[in-house]
Amino acid sequence: MGVTVRDASRIILLHLLLLLSSHCHGCWARLLSEKLAGFSKVDDDGHAHAHGMSHMDHLMMDPQSMIFFTLDDLKPGKTMPIYFPKRHPSSSPHFLPKADAESIPFSSRDLPHLLDLFSFSGGSPQARAMEDTLKHCETRPIKGETKSCATSLEAMLDFVRGILGGESSPFRAISTSHLIESSTRFQNYTILEQPKGVPASKMVACHTLPYPYAIFYCHSQESENRVFEVVLGGENGDRVNAVAVCHLDTSQWNPDHPSFRVLGIEPGAAPVCHFFPADNLVWVPIAPSQGMM
Repeated sequence: MGVTVRDASRIILLHLLLLLSSHCHGCWARLLSEKLAGFSKVDDDGHAHAHGMSHMDHLMMDPQSMIFFTLDDLKPGKTMPIYFPKRHPSSSPHFLPKADAESIPFSSRDLPHLLDLFSFSGGSPQARAMEDTLKHCETRPIKGETKSCATSLEAMLDFVRGILGGESSPFRAISTSHLIESSTRFQNYTILEQPKGVPASKMVACHTLPYPYAIFYCHSQESENRVFEVVLGGENGDRVNAVAVCHLDTSQWNPDHPSFRVLGIEPGAAPVCHFFPADNLVWVPIAPSQGMM
């Protein structure tokens, strides 16, 4: 029996979580120096800043902001330009063990100590990225938003559990998966099938932020959101099972949010939808008729 698109997506998601949680006690400092040699800036996908406002001036109208669309676009046959960063969990920093993560300061006031700890010079791309991440995590949430920067897998799960209903309410993660890989980041994609709505009375979105070890900016909003799984075909043959979220109320968002420039609308004027890159997670409750992953 063949593997379906849905089965493949679940296998990829399980692999993602295993990669993120893999670690070796006592050897993380060496691994971090090796893993972080190339990172340079906060967030490729542009959405980790969507509700904090730290770096809107960097996004402008470049291809990296081409992840936004409208509810009216969610139909088979619709073609639109989309940017999917080529980030694979195997090449990303892993979570530290909870005890190690909690032993390290995570504050912009401790940045000089942290740069020394990770052997990065002030003013380097790594130092700027760390500073951006710390400041982003310290930004106050907007009205109706609950947010946290998770420094360990346990911290992320605790935050998600607190939002989605506690120990008695099971939940699952969904993520974008590239079923056919290529090096193309920005191209036209066509919706190949009717988008599938994911039942979710609440949701938590977790976005990766650049740091020497895995940091996820997780947040949830009181306003209504809709979650979709969308099968996309790229013009060069790529095939993506993409996760998308539509925010129905954007009235509290910063007017400089890149989605408003891309879509030509103002805060609160219309729902804003966006795709998630492969290393981001969307957590949703498990409906009674659903099984685990």
